[in-house]
Amino acid sequence: MSKIVVVDDSYAELQLIEGYLKSANQTVVSYPNTDKLEDKLALDKPDLIVLDVGMPEMDGLDVCREIRKISHVPVLFLSALGAVDDRVKGLKAGGDDYLTKPYAFTELLARVEALVRRAEPQESQTRYQVGDLVLDRLSHRVTRGGEAILLQPREY
Repeated sequence: MSKIVVVDDSYAELQLIEGYLKSANQTVVSYPNTDKLEDKLALDKPDLIVLDVGMPEMDGLDVCREIRKISHVPVLFLSALGAVDDRVKGLKAGGDDYLTKPYAFTELLARVEALVRRAEPQESQTRYQVGDLVLDRLSHRVTRGGEAILLQPREY
């Protein structure tokens, strides 16, 4: 389950998005404006922000630029503006994806899940084992049956 912040000035849109994401077992925090959004994000620590571009008090693109100064959290723009230039502006402003209205909620959910999945830290495997042979990448050691195998750097 991920924590999604949704920012849209349309109460009806907020309710729809919130309800749909919650039905998909997401935790949702919604805001009808961008007032003190950076402070709210610091408290909420979201996994993703769904942000309307056409906000009355501060353009969503400008909001994203401000967010990028403090965070790398993925941003999915929602907008009625769907021209190529508009989508490019959104991506250049720091957005990770751009979805035009009207949209299918299944597509919104798929994009949310993809962005959250890509943002998850990847575990780098540091230890490999095949039978009794173990290679430890942190210590640069190889053992077999618990006994160290001395290797030259090139062999390792």
